[in-house]
Amino acid sequence: MKLTDRTCREFADLLASKEAVPGGGGAAALVGALGVALNSMVANFSIGKKKFIDIEDKHRDIINRGCELKDELIELIDKDAENFLPLSKAYGIKATTDEEKAEKEEVLQNALKVACSAPMNMVECIYESILLHEELVDISSKLIISDVGVGVQCLKAALFSAQLNVAINVNSIKDEEYTKEVREKTEAMVEKGSKIADEVYAKVIEIMS
Repeated sequence: MKLTDRTCREFADLLASKEAVPGGGGAAALVGALGVALNSMVANFSIGKKKFIDIEDKHRDIINRGCELKDELIELIDKDAENFLPLSKAYGIKATTDEEKAEKEEVLQNALKVACSAPMNMVECIYESILLHEELVDISSKLIISDVGVGVQCLKAALFSAQLNVAINVNSIKDEEYTKEVREKTEAMVEKGSKIADEVYAKVIEIMS
């Protein structure tokens, strides 16, 4: 059974167990999916409000993009678990001779890059989701504006969490060109995304005051 087919309780129980998956990557993707789902909910509730009647198309566009990001993040929960398995097997390869050790290292390095791909995609999706909250915060019903704040805080936490799951793999990868590219890309999105998330949250607090 896929992780995403589990109930909320089952997923949380698995997360708390000694099972290898789900782990921090799956948790990051789930929290990110919840964060962008709140964005879509707020946009849905804002549609039809007299104040925003002229921008219904904008709200619908935000909802459509948000749903795509939500679905992608949910898929990444299973993808992260799937990509961890080759790495887990690679660590378990027995190697005694120099030749065996070299072969194990090659398998391990490839597996690390595979394991890194899902959290990298998470960072990208979560960053895009934060930008959706930035678009939505000024065109939302005040009655539900707190959920923009909740959503963007979920996304900020998920952004840093996904970055950690990139870092734990990148730190063991010896391909310097690859690691430099990955670090620069993720650090840029995390820095900008967290700043925007803070700005959106500050606007929410201001609107609620």
